Amino acid sequence: MPKRVLVVDDDPVQRRILEESIKRFGYAVAPAESGEKALAALRADVSGDICLVLLDLVMPGTDGMAVLSAMRSLTRKYPTIVETPSAGIDAAIAGMRAGAVDFVVKPVSPERLEVSIKNALKIDALEGEISRMKTAARGELGFHDLIAGSEAMARVVDLGRRATQSQIPVLMEGESGVGKELVARAIQGESARVGKPFITVNCGAIPENLVETVLFGSLAGDAQRQLGKFFEADQGTLFLDAIGELPTEAQIKLLRALQDGAVGAKYPVKVDVRLIASTNRNLITLVKEGRFREDLYYRLNVFPIWVPPLRDRLDDVPELVRHFIARFAAEEGKLVDGIEAEALAMLRRYSWPGNIRQLENAVFCAVVLADQP
Repeated sequence: MPKRVLVVDDDPVQRRILEESIKRFGYAVAPAESGEKALAALRADVSGDICLVLLDLVMPGTDGMAVLSAMRSLTRKYPTIVETPSAGIDAAIAGMRAGAVDFVVKPVSPERLEVSIKNALKIDALEGEISRMKTAARGELGFHDLIAGSEAMARVVDLGRRATQSQIPVLMEGESGVGKELVARAIQGESARVGKPFITVNCGAIPENLVETVLFGSLAGDAQRQLGKFFEADQGTLFLDAIGELPTEAQIKLLRALQDGAVGAKYPVKVDVRLIASTNRNLITLVKEGRFREDLYYRLNVFPIWVPPLRDRLDDVPELVRHFIARFAAEEGKLVDGIEAEALAMLRRYSWPGNIRQLENAVFCAVVLADQP
């Protein structure tokens, strides 16, 4: 479902003209004939479908300035473009100071309106990316920060939010590149452990002879003493990625640590760790093959969350693409501000065997090669 632009204008003719122009740009439109109805639509936008507000400043009753003022109290911030008559430049400046990102003079040409909308969404995407990076660094990433508006992701978000209400071990299942770690970070970010350490361990990337040292530490001489990831994650969350790759000996020690809540053989030390594991393999098959301990499997598989592949959530592709374009354009210093409708339609038809990671790399390459906005 395409993102919607909320068009707020009390003039039905002007509103209709704006609607038709915006639909040609590839967006859906949510019309509102008054400031009161605009605020009601924004408060009801729990799914985040509205991506931008086009707001007439001069309206009877709740005018544009009053709407801008009321929007400050909303949980979500909406990029807003204000409309003003040709003699209302002072009002447009006031609107910008009140939080609008741009203004257009009525009657606005389709070309000027399209540029304004693209710029506003680009700024919003960049600000969103910066916000996500900051919140992730602070361990405060939440589900509202994820691009997960498709129906296929609704169950993931629902289960994830339920998991935040307890310390229950979570097992994230799904193919590589679907975003399991982001969901795990959102679970921590909305739980009582928000702001605490979030320690990630890729169990498949550690040499087998170092797995136990990495996880549980080394108690050799003080000079060589190494704290394990369990100690680093104390009071926070330990995310064990690719848990199915863990060697059998390390599986035994992990099971003991989970049962005892302590790490260390000779002098066990209590640790307070929320465990979230992830796998792109069928663990029950590994159990049947004798490659994964059955008792550890049932210890981990208490609250499973399946993250669907991108091919099952293609409605998320447009928003992901816009997000990646804004990010890579800024990183590469390119003036790419959008994607043609035909190209976006092509991306939505593809099955993406490499999931979000493959889409991210495809957009990165496209931004680097792009010679046009």
